Amino acid sequence: MKDHASTITTQTLATLGLNELAFLKPVVDEGKPAYGIFSANGIAIGVAPDRATAAAATIQHDMVPVSVH
Repeated sequence: MKDHASTITTQTLATLGLNELAFLKPVVDEGKPAYGIFSANGIAIGVAPDRATAAAATIQHDMVPVSVH
């Protein structure tokens, strides 16, 4: 059986989960604690005052929120 991981191109790997996942992590926004929302490739796409709001916004945009530790 062929290992499928070895057939993934660099470009495919770079875009994996790009439109499906959003990473949530604590950030500081205007001097206050907040939660940043980041695309799978690490680009900031939003900020929310708390994790629950960040998760809700992510879900509203048909993405799955994932925590970064």
